[in-house]
Amino acid sequence: MEDLFASINLTLNQELPSITESQQALFTQLSIDENQPGTILRDFQSLIDFIQPKGVEVSSVNHLLPLKVLSELNLQLSHPIDTKLKRPVQKSYPYINGLYLLLRSSGIVQIKSQGRKQFLVLDEAVLESWSRLNFTERYFTLLEAWLIWGNNEILGERQDTWNNLFKCIQFWARIPDQGLKFAKYDDQQILGYYPGLHNIALLELFGLLSIQQAKAQEGKGWRINSVERLPLGDAMFRLLFPVGIIGKFEEEINISFGQLQPQFQPFFPEWQNNLILPKQGFTDGIYIFKVSVAKSWRRIAIPAKRELSWLASTILDAFDFDYDHLYEFSYKDRFGRTCTIAHPYTESPPFADQVRIGDLPLELGTSMTYLYDFGDNWKFHVQLEDIQPTDNKIKKAKILEIHGDAPRQYWSEDDDWNEDE
Repeated sequence: MEDLFASINLTLNQELPSITESQQALFTQLSIDENQPGTILRDFQSLIDFIQPKGVEVSSVNHLLPLKVLSELNLQLSHPIDTKLKRPVQKSYPYINGLYLLLRSSGIVQIKSQGRKQFLVLDEAVLESWSRLNFTERYFTLLEAWLIWGNNEILGERQDTWNNLFKCIQFWARIPDQGLKFAKYDDQQILGYYPGLHNIALLELFGLLSIQQAKAQEGKGWRINSVERLPLGDAMFRLLFPVGIIGKFEEEINISFGQLQPQFQPFFPEWQNNLILPKQGFTDGIYIFKVSVAKSWRRIAIPAKRELSWLASTILDAFDFDYDHLYEFSYKDRFGRTCTIAHPYTESPPFADQVRIGDLPLELGTSMTYLYDFGDNWKFHVQLEDIQPTDNKIKKAKILEIHGDAPRQYWSEDDDWNEDE
């Protein structure tokens, strides 16, 4: 098995590996339900039930689960872990962290603002689509949500260069037939970096890997004694090896499910339907933004049909900045990924003069960052406060309120420096 995955540097002329007859038989004989091949479906449903009916308050920045619910949720899962950390956070519970990744990347949940608080709530339309899927369809939906669409940025970490499929294929190649053993806690630290403890946990939940846990040490987190490949994991990654190595989905932006159906449906004919996500449409109206920088802020109204470049210019006018530099807007989409829309003179689309305000997938209370001047890096906090009915009297952007003196855009050595600005 190690020889198969060691040949990462494949050329186009080399023949890609194919699964063996015994692995084909393993697939065709596999019956997927809530408890096999792993407990992923049962544990995922436990997390859905935990969120219902009103949602769960999450952190304001990365929208992660709070400390007060982690211990309770941990005990409800099939593989509760023992941790001796004094103040554990979400990533201290790799099974919860992995399941949270699937919740966000599947689109079954979304973040809603209630005043200054942020809540993780179920999307009823997506949940209805999920309820119509059979066990096999749910299993492969979550597999795609993990291996193709799951990004560490959802977990409050840096955006990944490679998707989880590529990382897991590389990790799989490093597991010898006798498994990996970790005599002491420090030996397992490498797993936290690559492929990540949440990926290790998900490998077990999907029935691909066997994990032997050990008793946690005082002041330490999850203790792994050993990991061992399972036959289903060998078959799965052999089948997905060509897809993962060529990075087929690395450039995909729009999330849709059924990407791996051509590979798996011949062995799982019951996979007929896929999770349906709502399409982002245009929302008309007058958008009210509160734009803040330093100790000053401005309230701006702009029609939905105006391009984002209009908002960019209005922000500069509101704070008496010139137009001499490039900029970009960035925001988190419903899946927790950072999306950017840049100045028309930059190289990578989408561009601000091609995206209308009403096309932005923003919920009330959510924010964007307007980064102006890539040298001085002025960061404006742009919060959507309201969407009011269309008003024919407002045909372009309008500054409604001004609070505080605008910071000085340029400084010279002769100016007095004020750190508050």
